[in-house]
Amino acid sequence: VWSVESGECVTTFEGHSLDVSSVSFSPDGQWIASGSEDKTVKVWSVESGECVTTLEGHSDRVFSVSFSPDGQWIASGSWDKTVKVWSVESGECVTTLEGHSSRVTSVSFSLDGQWIASGSWDKTVKVWSVESGECVTTFKGHSDTVWSVSFSPDGQWIASGSVDKTVKVWSVES
Repeated sequence: VWSVESGECVTTFEGHSLDVSSVSFSPDGQWIASGSEDKTVKVWSVESGECVTTLEGHSDRVFSVSFSPDGQWIASGSWDKTVKVWSVESGECVTTLEGHSSRVTSVSFSLDGQWIASGSWDKTVKVWSVESGECVTTFKGHSDTVWSVSFSPDGQWIASGSVDKTVKVWSVES
């Protein structure tokens, strides 16, 4: 963890056995989730620097992690082609979202916490209902891997960045 003011590293978390691909702060700033090539998600206490839980269940590297806006859930996207949603309180996987035909590279919650967007090597962006676990929309239009997805603050739009050298903006309503 880096201090913005001083530019110095103030805390280092160690515990993954392979590369760390993604990190996400909880909305209250108390926790950091990390996803790794070791197929796990770890949740760290910012205050103590200790790993408080390890989430296991993916069969390939975890490439993206994201806390829900209310801090109750963590979404993880993996090269096993799935998105998992984990309960922060229990550490249990509450649902596995399946539908991508290739590696999942990015996950993002909408600000209201109702939706998860995921990007993939399959060149698509999918939107999932957190409540039902169903894919409600698939956006096609990139000609190569989608590396990054992000909801707009009002939840009306999703931006996606791709190896095809484009950023696309999708209307969630359409």
